[in-house]
Amino acid sequence: MTEKPDWTGRRLEVEVGPVAHGGHCVARYEGRVVFVRHALPGETVTVEVTEDNGGGFCRADAVEVREAAPGRVIPPCPLADAALGKDRCGGCDFQHADGETQRELKAAVVTEQLQRIAGLDWPVRVQELPGGLLRWRTRARLAVDRKGNAGFRPSRSHRVIPVADCPITVEGAVEELAERRWRPGAELTVAADGEGELHVTAVDRKPQRRGRQQGVARQVAGSGVAHETVRGRRFDVGAQGFWQVHKAAPETFTEVVARFAAAPPGGVAWDLYGGVGLFAADLAEQVGPTGSVLLVESSRGAVEDAVSNLRDQPQVAFRAGTVERVLTDEDLRAPDVVVLDPPRKGAGRQVVEAIAAREPSRVVHVACDPAALARDVSLYAENGYRMVDLEAFDAFPMTHHVECVAVLEPTPKNA
Repeated sequence: MTEKPDWTGRRLEVEVGPVAHGGHCVARYEGRVVFVRHALPGETVTVEVTEDNGGGFCRADAVEVREAAPGRVIPPCPLADAALGKDRCGGCDFQHADGETQRELKAAVVTEQLQRIAGLDWPVRVQELPGGLLRWRTRARLAVDRKGNAGFRPSRSHRVIPVADCPITVEGAVEELAERRWRPGAELTVAADGEGELHVTAVDRKPQRRGRQQGVARQVAGSGVAHETVRGRRFDVGAQGFWQVHKAAPETFTEVVARFAAAPPGGVAWDLYGGVGLFAADLAEQVGPTGSVLLVESSRGAVEDAVSNLRDQPQVAFRAGTVERVLTDEDLRAPDVVVLDPPRKGAGRQVVEAIAAREPSRVVHVACDPAALARDVSLYAENGYRMVDLEAFDAFPMTHHVECVAVLEPTPKNA
């Protein structure tokens, strides 16, 4: 068998096709699929192949635009410049597109995933969050290079590109880290909370036997407890714990989830993957003192924060453990409404089947990955639930990520 040539490093001129899930568009060259970053559908571009899997596809970056699409703009971040080639920062996917075009691309991806995986023809519109395309991100992770400089990694690479700032991160957060020298190989996390305090943690990596690494975390700045206020309620959350990174997302998502949930007074609601109690707070208000809310969360630290945040809501009960394990408890009261915000991989069969078996009248499913959402929607359909509403939000401008909130209800018997 003749060995296929390796295209890595080769430059090709291609016509760019539709956007695909993952922050790239699809092109074809000599019968092979080329996944192109930093391009837009309809453009003619010169690309440089960055990876060749030896099979039917390869990956490439656009390095020159021959014919531009109407939505193309000059990237506001210098590290997104096409001239940098492999040294472009990998944190953003769509710096070269205006806001309307970015949202259209994301809507196309959600629509395609729902159709291909779940068999649904569902028109999607991605809504803009307040604040624009820049300075929205309140949390970030950085790596440290061999010289002690903080920076970000290129796409699909372990190299570190030193930075002086990051225009999608809130003012001052990255500059604070860039001005200092760090232990080579360290990993840094920064969180800017709602009161303006900056929390920085450094994890210094020390090589161990057989190539393994051990991390030693230290608090560099801030108290380590972020203070946030959402819909008039204060939330304290570990600065390294989960919190929506877009500064407008908590307020928007709680309003949407509460509106979709509409838990009945005196009813029972479940808040799965409930974190520090963001959604449970509104569910508790809806069911009132005669109802009950069960918050399930695997992180014990988050549960401790949730107990403190909702101490004025005695109708909320807390369970620390995986959702899969907790839902095997047959003594749990059957819910009227279930809210869940699973990790990026989605809820999965076991969780979906456990929810459907309790026959709630409504499920509100929050998802940050269109493919995982579509897989879960397909599983709900297998278990007697259909999607009846969906709202999508551009909670991660400049990146390919998109947040969706779906509503599922029992499929009518005659449907």
